[in-house]
Amino acid sequence: MSETLAIGLMSGTSLDGVSAALVRISGTAPDVALLAFHQEPYDARERGQIIDAIARGGARDLAVLHVALAERFAGAALQLLASAKTAPRQLSFVASHGQTIWHEPGRATLQLGDAAVLAERLGVRVVSDFRSRDVAAGGQGAPLVPLADVMLFGDPERGRLLLNLGGMANVTWVPRRGVLDGALAFDTGPGVAVIDAVVRRLDPDAPYDRDGERARRGRPAVKVLEALLADAFFSRPPPKSTGREMFGMAYADRLVEQVRAAGGSDNDAVATACALTVESIARALERWTPVAPDADLVISGGGARNPALVEMLAARVRPRPVVGFDQRFFDGDAKEAVAFAFLGWLTVNARPGNLPAATGARGPRILGHVTPA
Repeated sequence: MSETLAIGLMSGTSLDGVSAALVRISGTAPDVALLAFHQEPYDARERGQIIDAIARGGARDLAVLHVALAERFAGAALQLLASAKTAPRQLSFVASHGQTIWHEPGRATLQLGDAAVLAERLGVRVVSDFRSRDVAAGGQGAPLVPLADVMLFGDPERGRLLLNLGGMANVTWVPRRGVLDGALAFDTGPGVAVIDAVVRRLDPDAPYDRDGERARRGRPAVKVLEALLADAFFSRPPPKSTGREMFGMAYADRLVEQVRAAGGSDNDAVATACALTVESIARALERWTPVAPDADLVISGGGARNPALVEMLAARVRPRPVVGFDQRFFDGDAKEAVAFAFLGWLTVNARPGNLPAATGARGPRILGHVTPA
């Protein structure tokens, strides 16, 4: 049985930092095992640079950030290899998702993190720019993790829902592991992006609502929440995806002002942002996924570490069981990096990496660009 060593690199819309996963891929099905995982959080300056680039970056800003992010990704990969006592020459490839700077579903998508820099620093071929081909084929370009959800993380006997609570929230319905027929995936709306942006608006030194403390001290502003949920995105049927272009800083600013205008406190604004994430997810599950109350909801991403958010979600979808990804597999923070290593393996083996039922593309496509070592 042939074995491949690879690294998957991920920097998501939550802007937490860089995730690097060393994986072993074996067989043709294939089997994917996580060998080592490393995370490097962005500091406030780096996070601010990315947010500024998204909001108003010019050509020079984007070009400089393109290289700076690649250097950051390369550093994370080298740290991971050092901790795993593995030499770069042992790798078959590195798969880098990059950092999404702009995502206009079905029209254009841009991820930064120059693959040429990664190839130079690591001496390994790099697979990158996964989303563009799906967009060119008429797809949303997202979500892309669902193929990994189906092939790697589904339940072998029954249906399962896999929910990623990153900056945006996306859910995958897997009928059974490895079964593509009937699989469904889409973005439900904001994950933690709006919550984090509200917190940063209220306290620039706070990257997020630690342990959900502010949300616990507040109460959702019901009328504001219902007005937000009336947005057409939430009622639009899949396939659909979204990003910070819609649910970003400007959206958070409006939410805070609306809660204050309704007489609510700053903590009420955080609680309202949490309730928006929970309610949009719950309504999406009720409206668009099969009725299977015994199917577990497996959660991962930064939001899975927010106990207030998880408790609110579990209460809202009861009696459906809500379990952490690490209870079924491995550290949920590593999931997307592992998924992109798997997508990179598909690319270098000339196999499609998108799920047309999730993205709306005209058909299966081989994703990404390959930069030689």
